[in-house]
Amino acid sequence: MNAALRLGLIDGDGIGPEVVRAARQVVDEALSAADAPRVEWVPLLMGHRAIEKYGDPLPERTLTALENVDAWILGPHDNASYPAEHRHAVAPGGAIRKRFGLYANIRPARAFAGVRAAARRIDLVIVRENSEGFYADRNMFAGSGEFRPTEDVAMMVGVVTRQACERIAHEAFRLAASRRKRLTIVHKANVLPMTMGLFRDVCYDIAHAYPGVEVTDEHVDATAAHLVRAAEDYDVLVTENLFGDILSDLAGELSGSLGLAASLNCSATHAMAQAVHGAAPTIAGHNRANPAALQLSSAMLLRWLGTRDSSDALLHAAERVERAVAATLAAGIATSDLGGQASTSEFTEQVCARVLRR
Repeated sequence: MNAALRLGLIDGDGIGPEVVRAARQVVDEALSAADAPRVEWVPLLMGHRAIEKYGDPLPERTLTALENVDAWILGPHDNASYPAEHRHAVAPGGAIRKRFGLYANIRPARAFAGVRAAARRIDLVIVRENSEGFYADRNMFAGSGEFRPTEDVAMMVGVVTRQACERIAHEAFRLAASRRKRLTIVHKANVLPMTMGLFRDVCYDIAHAYPGVEVTDEHVDATAAHLVRAAEDYDVLVTENLFGDILSDLAGELSGSLGLAASLNCSATHAMAQAVHGAAPTIAGHNRANPAALQLSSAMLLRWLGTRDSSDALLHAAERVERAVAATLAAGIATSDLGGQASTSEFTEQVCARVLRR
């Protein structure tokens, strides 16, 4: 028997329980089909259910448990609907990223056969620096990088460090070297010459270690325009936290829907699958949510584990999930956000059936 993987499973809020359950089903099928290690799932609480039970949307017992699993799947959170005393705290997802040093956020966007995409040939990956930049919940050792010195003045601190730039650049270059060997550094050094200039320059410094990768750089506003006009021109983009968040949402919509937008948050030692989309509370409980994004995010998690453990079986399981989701969409089976009629559970059943095919 292969040793079991211990994977955390955090439902979160809104549609979270539905899409997390769908991701788990597909992962279980893929691991079985690939003769990969079985999974010991570790259910953990976050969000409204955690508030009800522990009085905290992200209890310390959840964070402690995450220290003792191989990786985890995170459902969406809806902190805007939390009780007032919890609403303005750091969002659970951001707090988890900071606690475990998940400095890289990998966000692919590709067009799928059977899906009407605004950019029909899009196939790119945005590598988002995830630990600092302009995001106030992640860029300070303690407290927030956003503050109000007076009632009428609000300020924020943006942080860019050489160490963080170097490690995200390496992540992006390694990925580009495994794909089409093109990398675009996205910045705003023309108006932020110190912070964004440092980001750009450090990425170019790291480029010397990857001579096979073609490197260019662009201002973020130009990149947004070019994505709309010719998204197929891009391979891998590396950028700052806020810029990466915005551009990846744009790329997700260009590929057809945020319901397809997968994401992996990782470091060298920890990884978390988390779809780009939110909790969609208006459709929660109606079996209408698109589970594809979290299923594809879970495939990325399996690939990360397979690379970490040098496990061909885990890599094969990841490929099975990706192929099965793509084949289901190509067959015209889709949820309502993509113009289809399938429910969450029906889509998942179809994906599971295709996972088992050779």
